[in-house]
Amino acid sequence: MAKTSGGLTKWFKEDWVDIGSKKKGGGYAKCGRTKQKKDAKRKYPKCVPRAKANAMSKGQIKSAVTRKRSKAQGVGGKPTNVKTIVKRKKKNGKKSSWSTKRFSLDEIRQRIQVNERRLQTT
Repeated sequence: MAKTSGGLTKWFKEDWVDIGSKKKGGGYAKCGRTKQKKDAKRKYPKCVPRAKANAMSKGQIKSAVTRKRSKAQGVGGKPTNVKTIVKRKKKNGKKSSWSTKRFSLDEIRQRIQVNERRLQTT
């Protein structure tokens, strides 16, 4: 029996909107274009589910639309895909000073003692 929730079924049931074209009264235009003259003038759409569009900030929306429209569209008959939200790299390229490793209670106590000794000597 076929699975009726999640995956591609969920994808088709989502309400897709074009975050590149806001409506005057608020909200976004429905995703996609028709072959009518009024849609011929419309810029290339950046489509996301309505829930994601509502969760995005103005800056994230602007960034996603700009990146989508800066790429050549329809190369080889295929649609152009860009990431909706891009994770930024750190400016200095260094890892953060916080370690993601988990320590045991004994290791933590030992590190505290070492740090206390350093503070006493300075």
